[in-house]
Amino acid sequence: MDLLQKDGYILRAPEPEDLACMMQFENTPSLWEVGNVTGPYSRFFLKQYIESTRNDIFADNQLRLMIESPDKQVVGIIDLFNFEPFHNRAEVGIVVAKECRQKGVGELALRLLIAHSFDFLGLHQLYAHIDVTNEACRRLFQKCGFEECGYLKDWMRTGKTFRDVVVMQLMNL
Repeated sequence: MDLLQKDGYILRAPEPEDLACMMQFENTPSLWEVGNVTGPYSRFFLKQYIESTRNDIFADNQLRLMIESPDKQVVGIIDLFNFEPFHNRAEVGIVVAKECRQKGVGELALRLLIAHSFDFLGLHQLYAHIDVTNEACRRLFQKCGFEECGYLKDWMRTGKTFRDVVVMQLMNL
């Protein structure tokens, strides 16, 4: 079986025709607070990103994959970022379209990414920083084998307040 597809779902590199979809995901203000984004991305910037990325974690220090459904619709994005080649680890991020949440799409995509990360890329560990109040995300990562291994107080700023995060980690043993 191909490491990046299952049950008709595919994790694939961004294509030029994904520009509008990426604009929608990347420019959703409610998602900015769970990442390190401070404002909207321009169409020009995202177009350049799609054109210039090699989608090779060793060249780009990140790997962004579109989550494509069996009917060829992009239903999310999953990333490896903060790649540390010396320590052989990367951080995981995922966003799934609202209408596709709680339907197993995130779990399928995360399991495909884990298999690709460990079996093909040879990474030693994956980790995620998750807002302690985001129970759905915590459950998703737990279902896929991640364990809570740390707690960071006031880690993410949301407006004028700060929120705690839990660090979740999965080792390739």
